Amino acid sequence: MLHQVMQRVGLKHWVSWLFVLGLSILLWLSWVSPAWANDYTKEILLNADFSGKDLTDASFTKANLKNSTFKGSNLSGVSFFGANLEDTNLEGVNLSVATLDSARLVQANLTNAILEGAFVYSAQFQGAIITGADFSDVDLTDTVQAALCKVAEGTNPTTGRNTRETLNCG
Repeated sequence: MLHQVMQRVGLKHWVSWLFVLGLSILLWLSWVSPAWANDYTKEILLNADFSGKDLTDASFTKANLKNSTFKGSNLSGVSFFGANLEDTNLEGVNLSVATLDSARLVQANLTNAILEGAFVYSAQFQGAIITGADFSDVDLTDTVQAALCKVAEGTNPTTGRNTRETLNCG
């Protein structure tokens, strides 16, 4: 039967039809499955749950993520530039080489987070929980570093690095 249909419409048209059908299915799946999306720029995602997801290189630039959770997620290379991460749960996340410039991490939970090589210029950390967080190779202003050193404690269970040492608290 399939052979007869292919002979009637011609092989070229059959291949074209399959390509269009496949592309249509992919577009539909990307619309119905937000987990496939990589760009959350300027989205309002209050109380969103991204727990345990691999969001490598995703963009949350200027997104409002207040009260959201990313617990245990891979956020390596993610852009949170100018994002509102107030009261956000970032416990045990990998934020290596992530961009947190101008992000608002007020009262965020960064327990056991890895921020190695992250860009955090002008980020706000007031009231953030940083127990066991790894700040290796993170450039901080003297004011932010001093404030974080006042509350720094613990050792990151993944990297084995002491939080105070990674912040160069002295």
